[in-house]
Amino acid sequence: MIIFWYSFTVFVATITILALTPAKEWIFILENQKLKVQEKRINILEAQIQYLTKELNEIASTNRKLKFALILAGADSSLSDSAAIDSLRKTDSVWKYNPKIDKGNVLSVFMKIFNWIFAPPDSNKIFFLRPAKGIIVNGYNPKTGHFGLDFAQAIGQPVFAAMSGLVVFAGFTAENGNTIILQHKNGFITVYKHLSRILKRERQRAERGEIIALSGNSGLNTKGPHVHFEIWKNGKAVNPEKYLLNK
Repeated sequence: MIIFWYSFTVFVATITILALTPAKEWIFILENQKLKVQEKRINILEAQIQYLTKELNEIASTNRKLKFALILAGADSSLSDSAAIDSLRKTDSVWKYNPKIDKGNVLSVFMKIFNWIFAPPDSNKIFFLRPAKGIIVNGYNPKTGHFGLDFAQAIGQPVFAAMSGLVVFAGFTAENGNTIILQHKNGFITVYKHLSRILKRERQRAERGEIIALSGNSGLNTKGPHVHFEIWKNGKAVNPEKYLLNK
């Protein structure tokens, strides 16, 4: 009985000390440290997973937008649900080119007269405005993978819409930086890359000569401040110099 009561008393005393005093921290200090280290690692992993998930979602969103822009340009109609796009175009008039929306400014009137004189109504010849004021430092050369013109221009200078159209993409890509893509009539799209700031949102209309962005040096595929400009016709890159009115 003496041994039993002694053991019981020691047991109760031990439980009481562990429950009411910080002794348990001293006893299990190694285990607690390991648990804290594991908890910290778990928190770091959770933060990394959340960050990667966000990045993947942004990349997926950007890819979907670029894919849709290429579809609108006629690059590959099999890449999407054509019925869904046709439905969108029928229900949302902003996706259709409407010449009546083109503002009646002096430049627009001049361009219409110019096109009427030098390009008959049944002609597919279209002229584009110069998108930037800088000089051309790198020309169109598809053999080297350069499908546009590079206009040398300081960061923060205006970038103009070469023709009236609809913004089908306005966002950031790793290689090209801030990029904006406009859809125009007759299967044309124009692309503006390496911008410092985009001033238009997707599904907004941009008028010919309107400032749509500011020049920059964003993206990995750049070696200095400039505006990279491309013109695509039915999914194929064309030489912009053949279409620019003010070269």
